[in-house]
Amino acid sequence: MSQGSLLVVDDDRHICEAMADYLRSLGYRTETAMRCREAIDRIKEYNFDAVVCDVNLPDQDGFQLLEWAAQHKPETAIILLTGYGTIESAVEAIRLGAFDYLTKPVIDDELNFSIQRALGQRKIVEENRLLKKQLDQKFGLSNIIGRDYKMAKLFDLIESVADTRTTVLVLGENGTGKTITARAIHQLSSRRDKAFVEVACGALPDTLLESELFGHAAGAFTGANHDKEGKFLQANGGTIFLDEIGTASPSLQVKLLRVLQDREFEPVGSNKTHKVDVRLVLATNENLEEKVRKGEFRQDLYYRINVITVTQPPLRERIGDIPLLVDHYVEHMNEQTGKHVRGFDDQAMQALQRYNWPGNVRELLNVVERSVVLSKSDIVTVQELPEQLRRDMVDSHLEVNRLSGGNLKSALANPERQIILEALESTGWNRQETARSLGINRTTLYKKMKKYDISYEKHAQIF
Repeated sequence: MSQGSLLVVDDDRHICEAMADYLRSLGYRTETAMRCREAIDRIKEYNFDAVVCDVNLPDQDGFQLLEWAAQHKPETAIILLTGYGTIESAVEAIRLGAFDYLTKPVIDDELNFSIQRALGQRKIVEENRLLKKQLDQKFGLSNIIGRDYKMAKLFDLIESVADTRTTVLVLGENGTGKTITARAIHQLSSRRDKAFVEVACGALPDTLLESELFGHAAGAFTGANHDKEGKFLQANGGTIFLDEIGTASPSLQVKLLRVLQDREFEPVGSNKTHKVDVRLVLATNENLEEKVRKGEFRQDLYYRINVITVTQPPLRERIGDIPLLVDHYVEHMNEQTGKHVRGFDDQAMQALQRYNWPGNVRELLNVVERSVVLSKSDIVTVQELPEQLRRDMVDSHLEVNRLSGGNLKSALANPERQIILEALESTGWNRQETARSLGINRTTLYKKMKKYDISYEKHAQIF
């Protein structure tokens, strides 16, 4: 089994073949070339892991091959060989991007060791690339599901502010996905390779929270037996996400204001000042303006954190995204449970779109998980939904039936008309997006809009 693919380049045929035979005996897939241009043509055709190249070639020298490879095949390691090496030429080779610079005659073990190191480094680079790709998939913008026009505005804003140092305040109800948004902002920034540190400010009492954020010195309080590094130091160079910032105490607010202004702080019980380079993303489900008016939140801190505001829309305001979210969560739950549920039937989907979703996307995920686990077939029916959703649907039908004087046809038509209206509103009256979100084609949508006398002009007149 090949250990890697190599190209040996040397104008001395005997030396070239001898090196190639030796490397083949070690398990490497090895090809040869005797000129610089020939080597470049071979590298264009095949992605070699490493190239072992003599500096002195008949047409061009090895440095020119190195410069070409650095520009066109940077993932290929170049090992240069020379019969009269100097420190200056070695430094120049490394500066231009050579992995190694060996002097002839090359000892076999020395050559093999250099190639092994080059392949090891290539493996690490590839693993890092795959890891970054996985992180982008897990935490990137594609992880936030939605086609609603409010979500489109959210995506644009995230992309605009991500690669800056600007403080971002994420607003939204519980369960709307504020943490996912904070993660996406970090992942899209130049800080993505550094730490993302999350702190739930409402989960700890004031004294512990201050220590958690800024660290403490030994003896600062009872039980502080040793120095502790805080979250701000852990996030140095990266991003710190402070969730539930509205619960911060007055003393903590003062310290946060200083960190935002001066990027420095002292641990609890210490006089030592630490400087940090962190990007702050904060989130709250509270009305901070109201808290400022009541004197519960510092006005100067509010102005400091309210530079860029990102608002997460509640799920009830983007019901057109529910089928999209359901499909995503069903696929995810199938992978976890080993089941093969294809989705929700029309009546079940209608129940999902009629529900108010006080717990937002988080609640929807729980409902989908429950439904997939309990489903006895490959389609989830309304009977397999939680009682609250079924009760809300029955109550809605009874209310519509009462208002329509008991006419069954009208009672069934009204919920459908309302769902279409809400879907149109959630997509900014984009018919194609609305049809896609409702799982119907555009022709069917037009027919239903005509049937229920729905038009943007008439709807706009109402408001």
